[in-house]
Amino acid sequence: MMKGNLAQLMQQAQKMQADFKQAQEDLAKLEVQGEAGAGMVKVTLSGRHEVKAIHIDDEVMGDREMLEDLLVAAFNDAVNRLQALSQDKLAGLTGGLSLPPGFTLP
Repeated sequence: MMKGNLAQLMQQAQKMQADFKQAQEDLAKLEVQGEAGAGMVKVTLSGRHEVKAIHIDDEVMGDREMLEDLLVAAFNDAVNRLQALSQDKLAGLTGGLSLPPGFTLP
């Protein structure tokens, strides 16, 4: 009887691992856009945190300091949006368990 429970537990763990891997692959294909300055600067990131595109409105091109600040804010916005999407997608797999940042299943 105990072997049956252990086998079932192992099957569940393998399924969870496969689902988790698929979710990571799905997340890698996503693209998110962060913005700052009411859309004057936009940054698009892939799910792998690779920069896909940057849009800079002509209005901010003449003010280097403001442009630098807006770029930082847009990148941070994109990273935060990606992190939120990742947490939402992975929360369904962990049954709401909060996994530490960077934690991956073997």
